[in-house]
Amino acid sequence: MLAVAKFGGSSLSCATQFEKVKNIVLGDPSRQIVVCSALGKRESSDTKITDLLYILHAHLKYSVPYEDIWKMLYDRFTGVQNDLNISYDIKADLDLLKSELNKNISQDYLVSRGEYLTSKLMAAYIGYQFVDAKDLLRYSYDGKLDEVLTEKNVKLAFSKYGKIVVPGFYGAYPNNSIKLLSRGGSDVTGAILSKCLNVTVYENWTDVSGILAADPRIVKSPRAIKEITYAELRELSYMGASVLHEETVFPVQELNIPINLKNTNEPSNPGTMIRNVCTDETNIVTGLAGKKDFLSFNISKDHMSNEVGFMRKALSIFEKYDVSIEHVPSGIDSFSVVVNEASVDKCKYELVTDLKRDLDCNVTVETDLALVAIVGRNMAKRSGVCATIFQALGKEKINVKLLAQGPSELNIIIGVASSDYEKTLQALYEDLVK
Repeated sequence: MLAVAKFGGSSLSCATQFEKVKNIVLGDPSRQIVVCSALGKRESSDTKITDLLYILHAHLKYSVPYEDIWKMLYDRFTGVQNDLNISYDIKADLDLLKSELNKNISQDYLVSRGEYLTSKLMAAYIGYQFVDAKDLLRYSYDGKLDEVLTEKNVKLAFSKYGKIVVPGFYGAYPNNSIKLLSRGGSDVTGAILSKCLNVTVYENWTDVSGILAADPRIVKSPRAIKEITYAELRELSYMGASVLHEETVFPVQELNIPINLKNTNEPSNPGTMIRNVCTDETNIVTGLAGKKDFLSFNISKDHMSNEVGFMRKALSIFEKYDVSIEHVPSGIDSFSVVVNEASVDKCKYELVTDLKRDLDCNVTVETDLALVAIVGRNMAKRSGVCATIFQALGKEKINVKLLAQGPSELNIIIGVASSDYEKTLQALYEDLVK
């Protein structure tokens, strides 16, 4: 057994959380590779270290006094060190960083110091070797990961030290300058290390016990999902479920390495296991997700079905305006093109004009549309799922404006009025998921 254990900012917000992480890591000898985010919020009114560093960079760039920001950073890091009596002399590194502060300092370098300093604290605290991510994750100047060199670096470091702590969120260009990943990139760091070492499991530790079957801000106390496939996760994430950084899945899925999402504050909870193939058939529907702010271009024309290439011509007009299409539900002589409202904010009227002129068709635009995805690998070949959906929505007098199902039967998308969005999720959860 070999595991990568990545801990998010909420798991590393203070001395108490550091103690929990230490118990988790040392409680299982397979957890030999630890990835750390920067110190997170201790409470809702608090500010993440990463955000403080972005603010600090802005103050430096525009010659705004920054001493208050620096003191907050300094106190957060030294507070953890003092509370836990960690031997690492973080004050020396902080003093060095302060001496480097100037209006031309690289934003990537400055912001990366959050993960760097947090990881050095953690390494000293648990007795693992700190290995800088810039010496492992190597990127070309166009931003692509050098997979061969990165794998070589990771294997060499692990074989040399055995137990390592690596900062998340950044790597380095060929000239050793720091390259930040996009926000949430520590998830990606953990996935890359997992792939390089072909580990047994990639553990992603946060402040929730796995993935929830619906948005808890809308559905009261939704159940946790025990097992989910990568394909299902992709469907839920695309429709707005905030789970993992989008690029996390690909490195581990390629080698069929499972991801285990777990709760640092409740380590005995099994959390959610993400795999290529799941065998649990307990629930027909795995989860629900959705988003508002869509609109539909409804296109109709008599005898449209007899015109070869009609739909292709219509879609090429959307392509001309660089608009990504979400769904295309169709009838005999009509179809709708559903898009994100923001994507056509500047070209909505031009699209209508071009469609009418080039296709000699009728076009209407329906706004205030919300989409809800019902996702479940066990829906395939099951009868009655759509009947249950319509029955649940019918009881609440919710009108279905759109219905689409993928060929794999993995998901069913319904469109409703934005004003019915929350009610739709609640109704579907009660009848399909609970």
